[in-house]
Formats: sequence, C-alpha cells, structure tokens
Amino acid sequence: MRPYPFSAVVGMRDLRLALVLSAISPAIGGVLVRGEKGTAKSTMVRALAGLLPGVDVLDDCRFSCDPLRPDPGCPDGPHPDGAPANRRPARLVELPVGAAEDRVVGSLDLERALGEGVADYQPGLLAGAHRGLLYVDEVNLLHDHLVDTLLDAAAMGRATVEREGVSVSHAARFVLIGTMNPEEGELRPQLLDRFGLTVEVTSSRAPEQRVEVVRRRLAYESDPDGFAAGFAEADTELAADIEAAQRLLPAVALTDDALLQIAEVCAAFEVDGMRADIVTARTAIAHAAWSGRDEVTTEDVRVAARLALPHRRRRNPFDAPGIDDEQLEQVLRDSTPEQNPPEQVPPEPGEQPSGDGPEDQGPDDDGPGSGRSPDANGKDEPQNGKDEPRNCQDEPRNDQLAGERTVGADGSYRARLFTVTGTGAGAQGRRSRAVTDTGRTVGVRPQGVREGGPHLLATVRAAAPHQRARGRHGPGLVMRSQDVRYALREGKEGNLVLFCVDASGSMGARSRMGEVKSAVLSLLLDAYQRRDKVGLVTFRAAEAHVALPPTISVEAAAARLEGLPTGGRTPLAEGLLRAAEVLRVEAIRDPRRRPLLVVVTDGRATSGPDAVARSQAAAGLLAGTGVSTVVMDCESGRMRLGLAEELAARLGAEHVPLGEVTAGTLAGEVRARTGRAA
Repeated sequence: MRPYPFSAVVGMRDLRLALVLSAISPAIGGVLVRGEKGTAKSTMVRALAGLLPGVDVLDDCRFSCDPLRPDPGCPDGPHPDGAPANRRPARLVELPVGAAEDRVVGSLDLERALGEGVADYQPGLLAGAHRGLLYVDEVNLLHDHLVDTLLDAAAMGRATVEREGVSVSHAARFVLIGTMNPEEGELRPQLLDRFGLTVEVTSSRAPEQRVEVVRRRLAYESDPDGFAAGFAEADTELAADIEAAQRLLPAVALTDDALLQIAEVCAAFEVDGMRADIVTARTAIAHAAWSGRDEVTTEDVRVAARLALPHRRRRNPFDAPGIDDEQLEQVLRDSTPEQNPPEQVPPEPGEQPSGDGPEDQGPDDDGPGSGRSPDANGKDEPQNGKDEPRNCQDEPRNDQLAGERTVGADGSYRARLFTVTGTGAGAQGRRSRAVTDTGRTVGVRPQGVREGGPHLLATVRAAAPHQRARGRHGPGLVMRSQDVRYALREGKEGNLVLFCVDASGSMGARSRMGEVKSAVLSLLLDAYQRRDKVGLVTFRAAEAHVALPPTISVEAAAARLEGLPTGGRTPLAEGLLRAAEVLRVEAIRDPRRRPLLVVVTDGRATSGPDAVARSQAAAGLLAGTGVSTVVMDCESGRMRLGLAEELAARLGAEHVPLGEVTAGTLAGEVRARTGRAA
C-alpha cells in the first residue's frame, strides 16, 4: 500500500512547516510533535520521507557513506576512491518503544572480539537512519537512557558503541522526529531542550474540515494508488522546493541585526542556556532558504521563535508549553530597526484556505490531512498542551456534596524520598532498587540467562579451563557460545505511586488542606522526576472516588489535586478499600511496576455505621497484600489523638508527619551543605 501523500493532509500548517524546515537543515535538531491521539502525527512523518531527495551511497558500506565524502572512521572503511556507488531513496527508520540499547546503537560480537581480536560490529538503527529520518513514536514512553543516546547522537552526528573496552564509532546524522501524547506523560525539561523544534497539534473543531478529513480518508482506503496519484504532482513540486532550499541554504546570510533580534527574543522569554539562540538562528536561516531569500528577515525570526521556544520557556514541569504572541511581537517591534509589518508570503502551490486542525486520517493510527504545502506564515490555533485524560472514572458528584470548598496549594518543595522495599525488576526509573539492563554490575547471571550485557571477566573464566581440550595454539582464547556470561546489574526502577487523599471536612479545617496539597504536589513533582506512574483516590462524605486512574501523566494528577474539593464526613474504610481495588487491577495490567501507597489523612473515620471498626478491617486487608505504604499524618493542633499513627501501625506502614514530607528534608540539606551539626 502506498503511503498517504504529504500534500493530502488537511491543516497542521505549523507541523508541516517544522518538518520541512528540519528536512532542509538537519542541524536544527529535529521536531517533537505533541498532540492528542488521532491527529495524523505518524502519517505526516511517514509521508515526509517520500519528499526527501535521494542519497548517493557506497555499495559495500553498511553505514551509508557518501562516495564524495566517506567517513574516515567508518567501520567498513577505509573506502578507496572510485568505489562503486548507487543512489537510493532517503530512509525512514522507526524506533519501537521497547527496543533494547544494542538494537539502537548496534552491538559487537563478543566471541569474535575475544577469540580473534576482530571488532565485528553489527549496525543498529542509528546506522540505518544515517542521512535519513529517525522516527520515534511515543518518545515520552522510551527509556531515559535511550532518549539520551538518541539525542547525543543527533547532536554530535556520531554513534559510539563500547563493549568491555572495545569501541566502535560511525557517522549518524539524521533528522530526529518524535511524537508524544502529553496525557501519557511528559519528557524531562532537559530532554525537551534537546529537540530543535516543537509543535502542538489538536483535531479541528470546524465541521467542514472534519468532513474533508473523512472524505479523503475513505477515498484513500478505497483506492490508495489512485488517491496518491491525485496528489503526486503537488508532492513532486514540494520535493523540488525542498531540494532547492537545501541548495540555497549555505548562501543565506544571517545579519548582525537578525542575530541581535534572536538574542533579544530568547532573553525576553528567559530561556535557559544558549541552545535556544542557536536553534532559532538555524531555523530562521532554513526558513529564509525555504522562502527563497538569501538573507534572514524579521519574519524568519518570528516563525523560528514560534517553533523553537515554546518548549524551552517552561519554568516548572507542570507548566504548559507555549509562547505569548503579543510578547513576541513587542520584542520584535522594539528590536527591529525599521518598523515594517510582517511580510506576506504567498501560499505554496496546491494550498487551500482551510483551517488548522488535523484529524485521524492516515493509513496507520493517525489519519489524512491537507492538500497544501507548508505555509511560511501559517500558525495553528493556540494549543493548551495539558489536556486532562477523558476516561477518568468516578468523578465526585459535586452537586450532591454539601458544604464543599476548594483550597489551593501553598506551593511545592523538595520532597522526601519514599521507596518500595526489596529489589524489583520493573520499568526503569529513579526511585527503588531493581535489577535492570543498566546500572552498576553486582554479579553474574547463571549460564543460559541471556539478559544484560556480556560480562568479560566471567566469560574469560568460563572459557579458560577448556582451552587445552579445544586445541588452542598460540595467543587468544578459543571461545564457544556457552562460555558467554552476562552481567547482573542493579539500578533504579519507576513505581506506581497511588495517593489516597482524605478530602473530608476535618482536613479542610484551619487551612490544613493548603498544606496537604503543597506536600502532595511536592511528592508529585518527585514522582515526575523519578519517572513514576501515579494515581489519585479521594474520599469524603460517604464515598471514595478514583479521581485519576494510574497514568504516566503526573501533570494530570497535579491538575486534579489542585481542584480537589473538601467537606463532609470521613469514609476512611471506603478510601482504603477503593485504593486496594485500584492496586489489584493495576497489578494485572502492569505487573512489573511495584506499587507505593501514600495515604494522606488525619486518621479519623466518621462516615457510616461502625466507621472505626470497618476502617481497621480495611487496613488489615491492605496490610495483608504486602503493599509498601506511607501514612502522611495531617493531624495538627495541641490536642492530638494519634489516629493516623495507629492507622500506620495497622497498615504496617511508615508514619510521616505532614511537616516532615518537605521541611525536614530541606533543613537536612541545608545542614549537610553548610556543615552544621544536626
């Protein structure tokens, strides 16, 4: 089946422009596409590969070396002058979320390296993507160490694999494109910064545009070849324009005035570091080349800033990415020598005056799109970027809850670290001890267990006793596959952190809920940094509710917490039982992610008959599951009943007063840094 044509995608002018600019100038650093499901993200990326000019490669090189400028460090080299070559289309390499590190960067044949002294390197996905596109769908679900590897290779233009002292390096210059759904969790700000451009996409709300999306989708499914043929001319023209812009790119001048504008814009938005300035400059140059100009103008800087800065101006992980257009225009007016209005760039061939939003349109999971080429001035409607999940269950019925009120958080602080006991083997993260593929080596796995990287010393020890029987002559070892031993490594895992929050009237008294929300917000920020999954159960009046089912989107949990109402009696038993049910279901869905239950309460139980006895029975049931639990004691005042401490004892949980969740840690950090005695 032919891929969906790039020119047939409806809307998404910013995304089309960002993809084209990255194709013109790979040095920009690629594109991160953020958006809800069914918005043609994958379709656009796959269609882009068909527009790129072909590349000349050497016949016998697995690393796509350019015949005119072969890589001097190529593992298949050195390449002699005049070696046979051929021309092939630019590749689109897709990296699956579950890929292992060896599959990404390549691997060495340890047996040949030890026995023959030969570095037999098997290329990975980075080698396949050289001089093409590397596409990572759901990049926010990729392990952090793999994301670091990808971004380092994209920034340096080389990939290196090292195994037990043997090192191989090769060129890896590609356009990196990542897509993500913010509802499933965010990337760390440090990783966001490494993507050159970012674009927010949502589906259109205009009925006529949605109709066109469905019409094109159905037409494509009924006759893919005929549908693609209808847009072949537009795609051919667009490909020719990209190739012309690539030729013009080296001749585009970045004047001192334009460079000063870029610096003032980046300073005005208070972005960290200098990468924003560099990326904005490269994007402005690429946009000038795309527009057919040999000098960067204010319009080029304006477009570049809208694409390069939104994800770099976030001050807090829970802040929505975005850029203030009025502030941008003001900075550009103040820094422009001549006050000229924005240039009007004519539409590209085949462009239609339709709206901004995409829809599920392509042949895979994301759907069709527009009959337009990227618009240099086109701008999508402002995106929120912090959509809350729509499938949250058991929302509180506020109209039935009398006397409720909402109290905001007082802020967030560095939170105390809580961990799950024992050693797990779950998803890689930064919270609890676990056996992982990365981390420090703590032992050797038994023979036959092929997990983790090879362990050189253990492998040599396993092979050494058999050398005489294997007839070894001269230096080197005679290796067999059964000799290879694998390292047992210990690192950190991410956990499921389930918050069970008491939102009854007693918690809202004396502004206590503001302190509670501040402490839980700090724990949520900690969970974000440690790559945890989080969930939120609340109980008040007569019921317990799952305010947020377990999700990677810590931002959604923070939003639900901020708007949490308080009031009514305390159904402690119902809250504990609902938490137990959530944990039971999640253990089936995601068995490798060990849970940590954080119960936030003052320990009172006042709702329903035999409230205290039922809460004690529920606590006993939870304790029997063996779940690691923390009770955050929110009781305050001079006369304390110690109910939360008693609850912690019944749960077999760690008891932590509210004030020690953040303040104690900060005080300890200050003492440690200043050398004061405790």
